[in-house]
Amino acid sequence: MMRMLLRVCLIAALLACYVLLSCASEHEKRKGEEFQSNDKNAASNIKVKRNNSTVHDGKSKLVTPRKKVKKIGSKIISARPKGDASCTRLGGICQPNRYICQGRYLKDKCSGAKTRQCCMPVGAWSVLCAGHHNNRVRACDVHGCGAFNSKRGNGLHKAVDLVCDDYGIVNAPFSGSLAGPVSRKDPAGNQFDGVKLLSDVHCVKIFNIRPYQYIGPVAQGEALGYLLPLQERFSGITSHMELQMCDSTDPSPFI
Repeated sequence: MMRMLLRVCLIAALLACYVLLSCASEHEKRKGEEFQSNDKNAASNIKVKRNNSTVHDGKSKLVTPRKKVKKIGSKIISARPKGDASCTRLGGICQPNRYICQGRYLKDKCSGAKTRQCCMPVGAWSVLCAGHHNNRVRACDVHGCGAFNSKRGNGLHKAVDLVCDDYGIVNAPFSGSLAGPVSRKDPAGNQFDGVKLLSDVHCVKIFNIRPYQYIGPVAQGEALGYLLPLQERFSGITSHMELQMCDSTDPSPFI
């Protein structure tokens, strides 16, 4: 009986030792797994830090998306006068161009909207041909008519012919500066010489005259030269000088 009790106690002790050893080994295993996981996290943190340091050191380039910038086209705003002095000092009146102007509208001389333009009165220029009381447009003769847009061959006459006397003095219609000689040829090949006169507002070409000078300032009414005779080349023609705007518009409202 005693022997059986000793055996039972021995078996129980062995079982207890086995259980204790199993628990100890299981605890060691878990501890080892936790240590390995901590090592992996530390290694990953170190790698991230190294990557960041390489970016700041310039060893690896960090590509960042570019922001799209909208290009806004700049509007070109033409400079307009602050007041109407540019028009009034020329003797004109600033008004909307939908109104009737007895003379001619000039652009960029008035403040405000572009539709507000300078209306120049009729007869703003002085008489060009000395000895005449007004600027009389050449009527029709055997060689044609002197009005603006009258027929000339296959085209139109983009000038106005003013009646003058042969060798008569031709005066400046407005104050300005002479800008050199000009010439033109008609469809028949005849050449006509003259001079260009311009100011801040107007620019004209005057043909069929012999200027006293081609360059320099002139005052309104000052003698520019004398009329060349046309009877030698065109029998029966009315003696006249030819007045042409530099932009080929109608000079009639000013004369």
